[in-house]
Amino acid sequence: MKLDSFPWTTLENFEPFCILHTTRQPQCIQTVVVSAIKTTTIQRQQRHRHSKKMAASTSLSTHPMIPIFVAFLLVFASSVSPVLSSPALVSDSGSRLLANQTFRPSKEVLRLRRANAYLKKINKPAVKTIQSPDGDVIHCVLSHLQPAFDHPELKGKKPLDPPERPRSNETRETVAESYQLWTDSGESCPEGTVPIRRTTVKDVLRASSVNRFGRKLRRHVRRDSTGSGHEHAVVFVNGDQYFGAKASINVWSPQVTSEYEFSLSQIWVISGSFGNDLNTIEAGWQVSPDLYGDGYPRFFTYWTTDAYQATGCYNLLCSGFVQTNNKIAIGAAISPRSSYNGRQFDIGLTVWKDPKHGNWWLEYGSGLLVGYWPAFLFSHLRSHASMVQFGGEIVNTRSAGYHTSTQMGSGHFADEGFGKASYFRNLQVVDWDNNLLPLTNLHLLADHPNCYNIRQGRNSVWGTYFYYGGPGRNVRCP
Repeated sequence: MKLDSFPWTTLENFEPFCILHTTRQPQCIQTVVVSAIKTTTIQRQQRHRHSKKMAASTSLSTHPMIPIFVAFLLVFASSVSPVLSSPALVSDSGSRLLANQTFRPSKEVLRLRRANAYLKKINKPAVKTIQSPDGDVIHCVLSHLQPAFDHPELKGKKPLDPPERPRSNETRETVAESYQLWTDSGESCPEGTVPIRRTTVKDVLRASSVNRFGRKLRRHVRRDSTGSGHEHAVVFVNGDQYFGAKASINVWSPQVTSEYEFSLSQIWVISGSFGNDLNTIEAGWQVSPDLYGDGYPRFFTYWTTDAYQATGCYNLLCSGFVQTNNKIAIGAAISPRSSYNGRQFDIGLTVWKDPKHGNWWLEYGSGLLVGYWPAFLFSHLRSHASMVQFGGEIVNTRSAGYHTSTQMGSGHFADEGFGKASYFRNLQVVDWDNNLLPLTNLHLLADHPNCYNIRQGRNSVWGTYFYYGGPGRNVRCP
């Protein structure tokens, strides 16, 4: 509030005083000051008309200072009281400060309070805490206390037992798989708990709003998304009923050039139209400085039932996905990663619908059941998927006025092949009878092939596979 907005501040030789309250704008002592000015004016008239009563008038002229002083004491006392009773807030640095000591605008204070309220809800009490080398803190939380069980449909319940896995004619191969950085210390979460990456106030405040934290922007899937800034290089199948998908995904650390961009590689299980009723289940790895605050590739999950509007979230950042495994932390950094012309690492992911209960389960690597999305979360996906998609996606904000240099996959085009370009291999879908089948009628899509492209193939070892990715901005991608 500007002082010159008050008319009495324009009077000569007058300096109004203001009191700063904890949760209010500065308040100036208007009524007392105006009263004092009026009283002084009357006294001057009395001195002019009744010069013989100079002494009395002079005596009266000092009295208005008393109500001013009393008013000052009252206002000062009222300003001190809320300061002493103000709840402590957690600042960006994690220190606890009184609200008035932050000297933040009221909107920022309100946002900080909302962030702390959200963190209180989402960060559950831990029976053990593990410090990861990358700076993450992993909380070992009792299984029945994880965020999923805040959902009204799950309150008072416990995680389900493992379902029957999809059947396959292929033999399991031994591959160089990536796991997670936080396990390098040798520490693990006890049985009966699940490892959950702690969300910090800095994580939440990086989002456009507290309500949008942990959620994707609303957008189309598998469409040329130049307008929304999302670009894809994917393969997909549709035209049938699908009950799951499987692939091994090569893991890299692509460069993301803007805080508000990301690069991911994932499986999409999709049902519904591409309007407001879109249902998706998603899993893979991503680099997202906005969500995690760094450039590590991280294992992630996502779900939505209304095209990314109000439902769903990443990982365990809302009530939804139920984790059942004590060895994998969703949202944690993957290690090791592939290197150009060096050793290659990948993660095997399988998503499938339990024929008995209808829930959608997620497997990581060779036999590690991560957990499940309860069937009641969805509308169309309660029965089956109508489309399965595999591949990469980036966000292009064009913040510098031209195409981003954010990389997809390894940052190299598909044509470079193994050890240089990123890949998906052993692509399969699950049929109505819980069998894993090779893909047929496969479609390829690259929104901007001069920026990120895709090449598909098939052989006896990798089954159906494809290379994909690119560097983003280059001479052919301005």
